[in-house]
Amino acid sequence: MTRCAYPLMFEKSKPGRRAYDLPALDVPAQKNLLPQALRSAANPNLPELSEVDVVRHFVGLSRRNYGVDNGFYPLGSCTMKYNPKIDEEVGVLFAQLHPLADADCIGGAVDLMLHLQEALCEVSGFDAFTLQPAAGAHGEYTGLTLIKAYHDHRGDTARNVIIVPDAAHGTNPASAALAGFKIREILSAPDGGVDLDALRAAMGPDVAGFMLTNPNTLGLFDKNIAQITQIVHDGGGLCYYDGANFNAIMGVVRPGDMGFDVMHINLHKTFSTPHGGGGPGSGPVGCTKALIPFLPTPQVVREGEHGRLDYDRPLSVGKVKAFFGNFSIIARAYAYILSLGGEGLKEASENAVLNANYIFHHLKGTYGIAHDRICMHECILTPGELEEYGVHTSDIAKALIDFGYHPPTIYFPLIVHEAMMIEPCESESRETLDAFITAMKEIAALAKADPERMHKMPLTTPVGRPDEVAAARNPIVKYEWQ
Repeated sequence: MTRCAYPLMFEKSKPGRRAYDLPALDVPAQKNLLPQALRSAANPNLPELSEVDVVRHFVGLSRRNYGVDNGFYPLGSCTMKYNPKIDEEVGVLFAQLHPLADADCIGGAVDLMLHLQEALCEVSGFDAFTLQPAAGAHGEYTGLTLIKAYHDHRGDTARNVIIVPDAAHGTNPASAALAGFKIREILSAPDGGVDLDALRAAMGPDVAGFMLTNPNTLGLFDKNIAQITQIVHDGGGLCYYDGANFNAIMGVVRPGDMGFDVMHINLHKTFSTPHGGGGPGSGPVGCTKALIPFLPTPQVVREGEHGRLDYDRPLSVGKVKAFFGNFSIIARAYAYILSLGGEGLKEASENAVLNANYIFHHLKGTYGIAHDRICMHECILTPGELEEYGVHTSDIAKALIDFGYHPPTIYFPLIVHEAMMIEPCESESRETLDAFITAMKEIAALAKADPERMHKMPLTTPVGRPDEVAAARNPIVKYEWQ
């Protein structure tokens, strides 16, 4: 097999070296505890290294790792928004809280959940929240089960279709299908928003609801939002708000005021929790009064000055997550909200929008654009004329690595050819944005002057441009001894 440019521990192994001695047993040794059929016929092939080898190996790997603490991530709140360290400290405070502790013993935790629910209601415009869902797509699924339960309870069981725009997050149709719905897709209007005529045509007695991300995946706020919700409601459906892009509007406008009936909020995106690498997440779901009876059980409700876990919910869709959700993530989000306050949340959104438009304004003459209008928290660029030189989005993304940046989200949204979704978030300074803009312009110049070099980048990493198709089809998932 091909040896990695950064040797594995197995490749550094030398017979007889060791980094640790186990202490002598202070109890009688036990042998043959496992049945013979379960025992390996040979000792495992483990690397043999000295302590200094082990230390240097892992420290070296950590120094090669790119994280939001040591560099700018232009893919922003999707996974790698910078999060204040005080919120991490608050999350750790609850690390020892046992999930099986009796509710009477965790009054402070219950009160925290109550206060977070009420804060989310205030910032979103909804009447109640559940904190159980474990992530955004899980929140979508939960919200859609509320919609289904609502229609079923009314005897309107023929409503089994969810309308989804072509600019939606991919999880929207997937979550709807998992919840038992059929999907009806509508195309976007030329301005990037929902096509009102297409929406009207898609409505019918079988429509249970409409899912919308707003701002959408093009980074655009839909100017017809009030008409959209009215069309759906007039047709007997409910409106689902995908809150994945809530980072652009919190403190400015509220989905509940726009006419939406249910939404999820990605605490792990908007409200300060690390989500790189697939977790941990939290996707609380808010809803209007009409849907409150169907919220998962138990529901945290106010009783005087404190919270109480309400299990007496005959119309509930049941539990959707073990215990009360990912509690340490909930605690982090609560700390974030308390530290910023209402005005701080609004300022965070305003700065996120300002930063995205700053990048968009300075790069739209160098790169192609999908829609020439003010964006929200993220902007969509394309290679534009660079394609004439044979340079594509993947080449630009790989080149960014050599310039010291993690690439942005690429080839999404799917409705934009060669899309690059750039989302700087609110925490980045003007100096950081200027440096990134300069790098992007230098890459564009390099693409014209030496496109072949672009096809080979990155050139500064242990692994350069791998065969991604072969890696996907024939992955090597374990080390093979030579």
